[in-house]
Amino acid sequence: MSTKGTALITGASSGIGATYADRLAKRGYDLLLVARDKDRLDKLAAELRDKTGVNVEVLKADLTIKADVTVVAERLRHDASITLLLNNAGIAANGSLAEANLDEADRLVQLNIVALTHLASAAAASFVKNGRGTIVNVASVVAMLPERFNAVYTASKAYVLSLTQSLHAEIGEKGVHVQAVLPGATRTEIWERAGIDLNAFPPEMVMDVNELVDAALAGLDQKELITIPSLSSAADWDALVNARLALGPNLSLQHAAARYKTTGA
Repeated sequence: MSTKGTALITGASSGIGATYADRLAKRGYDLLLVARDKDRLDKLAAELRDKTGVNVEVLKADLTIKADVTVVAERLRHDASITLLLNNAGIAANGSLAEANLDEADRLVQLNIVALTHLASAAAASFVKNGRGTIVNVASVVAMLPERFNAVYTASKAYVLSLTQSLHAEIGEKGVHVQAVLPGATRTEIWERAGIDLNAFPPEMVMDVNELVDAALAGLDQKELITIPSLSSAADWDALVNARLALGPNLSLQHAAARYKTTGA
């Protein structure tokens, strides 16, 4: 019997999700693996059962479909054995917003934002009720560099970052730890699916998925709210947060700033 409970992992069939599954199983979590590709899930589940001896369940779900999101969310709300949610499922996009296929953009928003929000909400309700739990949301460093990547994908990951920060403020003192992981370019299938050639990136920019997940878990162990695996100095992030908070006293005032006053006003 697991003493750590069950980790529910979305996008678990490959890449970051599958690597987390391996690491969390080794840490003693039972697993509930969620993805569209049941054959790959079944194969991964069998490997992890043989290797670690933990209980592994698979749940086929397409989180771009509302009904499937509801099934997973209800499981989170009512299964008290689940103690960790890894909101990992996501897709990338290529090309400018002006030229975007908006059906594909809708699908990205549904998966990266809507599904993630529903699952985080369900987990938060359950974990607060039980007085323990962990929610890990996989964002991206592009949230910090919106000028340098696709608009829709970048905005979706900025949402994940903001949601995580706000959620921490809401439930961080109620026994629930919340973390956002901001990977840089990581060698996974998401790039090929988006039609982006990862080999065109400078090699020094691309992290191996195993190193990425190990670093993210180290950040979780250190109780970080925001983990950027390649950022060497935590003080750099702290400086950014402090600069943002310093804007607070002047963000909402009765009168406009003097620099916006027109002559004669």
